[in-house]
Amino acid sequence: MPRRFSPRFIRHGLLLCTSAIGTGFLGQYLVDKNKVKAAEPALHRPDVWLDDFPSREVQIDKMSKEPEYDIVVVGGGATGCGIAVDAASRGLKVALVEKYDFSSGTSSRSTKLIHGGVRYLQKAIMQLDREQYHMVKEALSERGNLLKIAPHLSYPLPIMLPVYKWYLLPYFYAGIKAYDIVSGRQLLRWSYLISKTKALELFPMLKKEKLVGAIVYYDGQHNDARMNIALAFTAARMGANVANHCAVTEFIHETTQVDHGNGKAETKKLIRGVKCLDRYRNKEFTIRAKCVVNATGPYTDSIRQMDNPTAPKICQPSSGVHVVLPDYYSPNNMGLLDPNTSDGRVIFFLPWQKHTMAGTTDTPCEVTDYPSPSTADVDFILGEVKNYLSSAVQVRRGDVLAAWSGIRPLVLNPDKKDTQSIARNHIIHVSDTGLVTIGGGKWTTYRQMAEETVDRCVSSANLQPKNGCVTKGLILTGGEKWTPTSYIRLVQDYGIETEVAVHLSNTYGDQAHKVADLSSLTGKRWPVVGKRLHEEFPYIEAEVIYAVKEYARTAVDILARRTRLSFLNVIAAEEALPRIIEIMAKELHWNEQKQKEETDRAKTFLLREMGLNLKRDMRRNVPINFTREEMGYYMKHFRQIDVDNKGFLTLSDLKRHLQVSTSDISEEELRILMREVDQNQNGIIETEEFLQLMSALNTGAVSTSHFVKAARIGKIKSNAPPELNILSKSSELNKNAFTVLLLFQLIIPAPRISIFFRLCSKKNLHEEYVNKFYVKNSIEDFIPLNFNVGKKKKDSKRGSNTITSR
Repeated sequence: MPRRFSPRFIRHGLLLCTSAIGTGFLGQYLVDKNKVKAAEPALHRPDVWLDDFPSREVQIDKMSKEPEYDIVVVGGGATGCGIAVDAASRGLKVALVEKYDFSSGTSSRSTKLIHGGVRYLQKAIMQLDREQYHMVKEALSERGNLLKIAPHLSYPLPIMLPVYKWYLLPYFYAGIKAYDIVSGRQLLRWSYLISKTKALELFPMLKKEKLVGAIVYYDGQHNDARMNIALAFTAARMGANVANHCAVTEFIHETTQVDHGNGKAETKKLIRGVKCLDRYRNKEFTIRAKCVVNATGPYTDSIRQMDNPTAPKICQPSSGVHVVLPDYYSPNNMGLLDPNTSDGRVIFFLPWQKHTMAGTTDTPCEVTDYPSPSTADVDFILGEVKNYLSSAVQVRRGDVLAAWSGIRPLVLNPDKKDTQSIARNHIIHVSDTGLVTIGGGKWTTYRQMAEETVDRCVSSANLQPKNGCVTKGLILTGGEKWTPTSYIRLVQDYGIETEVAVHLSNTYGDQAHKVADLSSLTGKRWPVVGKRLHEEFPYIEAEVIYAVKEYARTAVDILARRTRLSFLNVIAAEEALPRIIEIMAKELHWNEQKQKEETDRAKTFLLREMGLNLKRDMRRNVPINFTREEMGYYMKHFRQIDVDNKGFLTLSDLKRHLQVSTSDISEEELRILMREVDQNQNGIIETEEFLQLMSALNTGAVSTSHFVKAARIGKIKSNAPPELNILSKSSELNKNAFTVLLLFQLIIPAPRISIFFRLCSKKNLHEEYVNKFYVKNSIEDFIPLNFNVGKKKKDSKRGSNTITSR
């Protein structure tokens, strides 16, 4: 009979095992510690530092006229811009071109963490893998450096790891403590173990059933797109020539005699520059260089094959989807790690920019210019969120404010024969023509990757730098004079709202005053300056003007990267778009045709890449389900607006009704409301469309609407009869839906009431039902439309008959 061990024996055994593992890694750390310098490099500013960066047009003009650069970098993501900074800091002549915008690809679609990788350390421990260990150690060192050189854009963030099985506590605790030890001098704060009670106090929405306790550790968080832009303009202020919206169309190859140093020379075809297209001005130009670097992330293979059509593919793209939820899904200052999802992946729930971000997935995909989040990925993330949150928190599809997909460029090492082995870190490869390709890696280690890439350029192209790498501790633009209290000067000197001042300070650092200088008067007593682009966000109109100076040339550049509005709330981004276009048109002298093109391009971006199409699809798929009382009240007021008995509402109908009602609402607000309800985008509101919105509010597929917002700010006052008053305790109407029903009477800019006509058509509905609720109206007045009405059914929750559509 097998021997049975007591729980106490097992617990002590686990503690001994984890202690042994931790001791082993402590020993390894102490060995490595003796190999590093006694002190980290001090923070410093570059030797060459311009007061401001040149305009985009000046940059491109210099590129086309420069006889020859040392290095030209293709790709304006974190790695490419990091290479430009490193090369410029060594005194090399460097140019950088990006096909779209700085950080337009994977670099702006990350999990926003600056981290060493807890899961990689777990693998290193479990598999005794030294390569994984050194990768984590390097990343933790770079984490500390990045937090120091851009303090306005990055900060430490506590992350909770909840534990629901007692025997896993020592396992996770030992792993996190090993993470602390490996951090060495770059340790942010020591991790600690907390009780179930304390965990629920810190993270109140956490699921408490079977919770044993939790472990809290620290990593870094940042504004990834703005960090990327800071790198680009740090390089520019150091003398590098950088430009976005410039596509490489062709390599310049030349046949050259290469001396190998042994008295033998070889004739080789080498890359000596690139031909580019300024996509904004539609002008071609040429950049000549001794060395060309391919730092294009997911597009690595397309650039390699531009050089050599037979080059094997090395990129293994993987899609990572994130969703953004309202702030109440997480505390303001603590994230959460799900170490083992239903399919074995890791999911983070993180506070970011006063919202909650959840992700990521890891799904093989094709490389595309327009990565889109899928419904399946969004549902998977929401399912994992639901698993970790209290049942009191209703996780709703309608709470998804934005969703995006980033393509992670995992790579194979072309120098290794085993092509099935994906590189765990990054690879640097030099082709026969001299093209230097950097692939793989992650945001946190961009600086180390850049250093190694420039080292390879120096050796392969025989470059002559003035000095070695000095980017460790090199402060990025905006970070030199910034302090956590810098925003106070903005409030005092300019009369800007505190929330806006904090945002400007934490986005532009010590350059925030340049944005404030561009701010226009609000016409109010307070704030004095700083008109907002959207009432719910701290972004101001002056940022659009400054963004143009930062080379923004499309509305998407501003919505997604100069501000982060499209990543935080795709609906708000759509609402702010007209004003952004208006300001950009003035700054860049756009005609009406150009404005329309930019508007259409931005709307397509929001629909396809930021999850706006998913939000609309959610509403369309919700079945219509209302009580008779809701239908009756709604129809009564619809007919008051549709005085012509057309069966649908237009903007003119609404204007006429509002003049009678003396409601305080602008025409632009009416158009916004119109767009919200008008799913068919045909300029009228049909009944199906409006009732679908109501049902979506009932089910949670839509969490809010402009109608509700308008009511909340007091612009709409309902004159509903007492028997249908939403505040009545005896009312059986759903509060969310009925709030919108009341608002429909005064606000809907072309309400979609033709649905109701269809429901009430003589052809489809019994005369008895119509007479019961509309005794004052002739049935013949209803427009007979083809809309099938389902049978009346009993709704146990509401206790009344409802009508549903098939």
